Amino acid sequence: MATSTAPSEIEVPRRRAARRHVVVVMPAYNAARTLHSTYAEIPPHVVDEVILVDDHSHDDTVGVARALKLRVIAHPHNVGYGGNQKTCYMEALRRGAEVVVMLHPDGHNHPAILASMVDVIRSGQADLVLGSRFLVKGNARQGGMPWWKRLANRFLTWCENLVLGLNLSEYHTGYRAYSRHFLETVPFLRNSNDFVFDTQVLVQAAAFKMRVAEVPVATRYFADASSVNLRVSLVYGLKTMWTLVRLLLDRAGWRWRLLEA
Repeated sequence: MATSTAPSEIEVPRRRAARRHVVVVMPAYNAARTLHSTYAEIPPHVVDEVILVDDHSHDDTVGVARALKLRVIAHPHNVGYGGNQKTCYMEALRRGAEVVVMLHPDGHNHPAILASMVDVIRSGQADLVLGSRFLVKGNARQGGMPWWKRLANRFLTWCENLVLGLNLSEYHTGYRAYSRHFLETVPFLRNSNDFVFDTQVLVQAAAFKMRVAEVPVATRYFADASSVNLRVSLVYGLKTMWTLVRLLLDRAGWRWRLLEA
C-alpha cells in the first residue's frame, strides 16, 4: 500500500537544489475575466514557462492569454476537464518540464504557494504535491466554500483514505504539482476526460507507490471563480465512489469475472 509524507513533516528547503525546468499549466474554460489577475499573482523567478490549454471557451480566454504572451493551445472542440489536463501534461513534457504545476486560471486558488509546491518536488520529498484547503483548520470555511461541498469533501476524503491509505487531508483539490517522473510513470492518458480524472490520478499514485505530500492553500470563492454546481458535484461524487469500488474489486480478483458477467 502506498504511503505519503505527512504534511507536517514537509520542510521547504532553505537552499534550492539545481535549477529544474518548471512549467505551469492552466486548463482553461471561459477564464477571460480572471486569467490576467491569476497570472499576475504567480511568484516571479519560480516558473520558466506558462502553458494555457483552452477547452473551446465561449469568451476571449485565448485572446487574453496571447496578449499575456503565454504559450496557448486551443482545442477545436470541448473535450472536458480531464481531457484538457491530458493535453496540458503532454505538452509540458514535450517542452522538457521537470516540474509541472497545474494552476486553474479562475483565481480560485492563490498562486502564492506555488514556490513551496515546486520546492517540495525539487528537493525529492514527493512526486506529487497537493494544495490542500483542509490542511489548516478553518481555511475552507474562511475561503467561502459552501457547507455542502465541505461535507462532501470530508466524506469522500475519509473513504479514499480508507481504501488508498495515503492519509491526506484532501483528495479533491485541483491545485497540484507533479514531477516529470510521476507523469512519465503513471498512465494518466487512460483516465476519464471528465472531473473524475483527478481522483483516478490519486488512485494511480497509490497503485504506483508514488510519494504524495500536501501544503496548505487559501481558497477564494467569488462570482467569477468557476465552480461546479450541485448536479455535477453529485455525479463526480458517485464516479469517485465507483472508482474506489472498481479498485477494491480489482484487488479481490473480481475484475475479469465482473466484465465477463
